[in-house]
Amino acid sequence: MKSIAIVDDEDDIRSLVELHLNRAGFHTNSFENGTEFFNWLSPATKPSLCILDIMLPDMQGTDICRKLRNSETYNDLPVIMLTALGHEADKVTGLELGADDYVTKPFSPRELVARVRAVLRRITHTPKNHATIQCGPIEMDIETFSLKVSGVYIDLTSTEFKILGILLEGRGKVFSRSQLLDLLWGGEKFVFERTIDVHIRNIREKLGVASELIQNVRGVGYRIRETKQ
Repeated sequence: MKSIAIVDDEDDIRSLVELHLNRAGFHTNSFENGTEFFNWLSPATKPSLCILDIMLPDMQGTDICRKLRNSETYNDLPVIMLTALGHEADKVTGLELGADDYVTKPFSPRELVARVRAVLRRITHTPKNHATIQCGPIEMDIETFSLKVSGVYIDLTSTEFKILGILLEGRGKVFSRSQLLDLLWGGEKFVFERTIDVHIRNIREKLGVASELIQNVRGVGYRIRETKQ
């Protein structure tokens, strides 16, 4: 059974999220602030996914996300932001910090469960043709969920890993933003296309010198440039 951690200071929101996730077959642990969450979090209790409210009494959900992404143990923990801050700029900020998805209040419990499932699918569903994908200095190991650039390990979030995997597997092919959204979210149209641009920017920053392999085809989408092997 997949375990979901919920961090939100509103009792009714926590209860609502737990109710629907439990009905969907997930195990849940809920916390009213970041301190409680970090006191509980350990390698033994590491959840499958974390739902974070941004406005918390002791620390911002964005700060929690940043700490997770900077941790060697938890940097691959999928994160969904759950917040009343619905402006696009706020969504982009959360994604830039490494969140995998963003849900605004008020929200549909059915939509939230669908997003949780979609994010978890992106972890388990990986490119099918090769266990290892090599492209120039990039080496992606699907089985160990690891990435190296010029022999140096690079940490990607689950969503970033999946996007890069799709592009590498279809190298030379141009993927539109809507195609990438379909492949990532399975046709569940809850997200805006700029989400892809934010994730691509994060991936490029992490790839360093290899970032030039990701090409932006103006007005169409993205592709991986073919390299000589």
